[in-house]
Amino acid sequence: MGQKEGHELQKLDGTRILFIGKGMIVGICVGVVVTLFRFLIEKISELVVHWYLFFQKQPVWIIPWVVVSIFLAIIVGRLVKSDGNIKGSGIPQVEGQLQGIIDVHWFSVLWKKFLGGVLSISAGLFLGREGPSIQLGAVVAQGVSEQMKSTKAEEKILISSGASAGLSAAFNAPIAGLLFVLEEVYHSFSPLVWLTSFSAAITANFISLYVFGLKPVLYIGTIEALPLRYYWTLPVLGILLGILGRGYQLVLLQLPKWYAKIPYLSPNYYGVVPFLAIIPIALLFPHLLGGGNQIVLALAEAPFSLWLLIGLFGLRFIFSMVSYGSNLPGGIFLPILTLGAVIGTIYGVFLTNFFGMESLFIKNFLMFAMAGYFAAIGKAPLTAIILVTEMVGNFSHLMSIGVVVLVSYVVVDVLGGHPIYETLLERLVKPTFRDISGRKTILEFPVHAESSFDEQMVRDINWPEDMLLASIRRGESELLPHGDTLIHSGDTLLVLTDELITQKVKMELKRCEKAGEV
Repeated sequence: MGQKEGHELQKLDGTRILFIGKGMIVGICVGVVVTLFRFLIEKISELVVHWYLFFQKQPVWIIPWVVVSIFLAIIVGRLVKSDGNIKGSGIPQVEGQLQGIIDVHWFSVLWKKFLGGVLSISAGLFLGREGPSIQLGAVVAQGVSEQMKSTKAEEKILISSGASAGLSAAFNAPIAGLLFVLEEVYHSFSPLVWLTSFSAAITANFISLYVFGLKPVLYIGTIEALPLRYYWTLPVLGILLGILGRGYQLVLLQLPKWYAKIPYLSPNYYGVVPFLAIIPIALLFPHLLGGGNQIVLALAEAPFSLWLLIGLFGLRFIFSMVSYGSNLPGGIFLPILTLGAVIGTIYGVFLTNFFGMESLFIKNFLMFAMAGYFAAIGKAPLTAIILVTEMVGNFSHLMSIGVVVLVSYVVVDVLGGHPIYETLLERLVKPTFRDISGRKTILEFPVHAESSFDEQMVRDINWPEDMLLASIRRGESELLPHGDTLIHSGDTLLVLTDELITQKVKMELKRCEKAGEV
């Protein structure tokens, strides 16, 4: 018996080491692709800013630049028309791919998203590189999986690790990349997923650091600890961010209706609008272009008046909506963080002007608001906390950030907000369940503390059709279930089903556990 257990343990450890190795291979490939993607965007963006500074002195060149902008918008529009999976941030597509409701041709998405993303983001539109980086990481991993001739279950693990590596390389935030996959994309904790994703994220981050250096992406210098006498301001900020975050969600979800009112313009070519609208903005404020990381750094260094900050928020909010609603390949991560930084700075300046707070603490609220605003919109609080702390390079304010994030999350929840990427996925594609394909796959279903499956015997649960409970993962062990096996919170159910109906089975399991059909 002991020899058998030792053999199984050795086999399990061997599997984990194998997947760590596969994660490193994915991390290398994703690190190279995303680092190149980020490098091109940064260098071309710098050139675009110089061009607009030149146009201020030589306005005659604006006319040919308008023609060039229309031409670029048409190129990106043709790319979007040829493969609809490249539009937007790409995160909903990755989630749909892992759920089995979206089919992705990895090489098509790879080069079209890469080219379309570089053209759109580097042109100065208020779009982020992180969403495209996540999708690029996912499709690179899909390509690696194809070359390895992996099973469908292994392919999903590698795609998750590629997404993690993509975010890690985009922001030099490997832990946030891992948490994003577990909290937002994969929606469960699997040992193989987190080990593979973490090894991929670390590897991709190393490549990115080698090119861009060790300095955090949003390093804003030393941030003093917020005195306890100002802690009453944190829940107030959280409430404000929750309300504004819900407003952001509502406006974002209305964008397709507003763009549809533009006559004689195909949805594939909505990009013409932001490509032209950015020109007057760039001529007036060339240093405000892009995702906004330079704005965050500027807010931390120089004092701004309250009205100037409010105007900046209005400009960034409106044009980020115009940019993202156009279906161009670009994300909302960085624009959201930038808006959060502006909100936090407005809040800090208000406290300084009207409540006598020392101005050196304005940077604290800038950082807190970035995390709180992202948590409210994305409803991924752990990712928000770790992402911001990694990006600013400061882990000594977790308590303060935690208070703001928790309150903002609860507020947006009370207001009826849902995770923005899940909502975008639902709008992107309605689940259609086809006949079974004959190809089997394993679906992982975590049992949470509030689940009606908790403390129930297997035989007492009215299981959905078209599935078989193959095993139960409990900690480091895996159990073969019998009728009298008790299910506990923290377990992961390994369900055998068909590839084409995995999403249907998952939805039925969720309905079953919520309804308490036992």
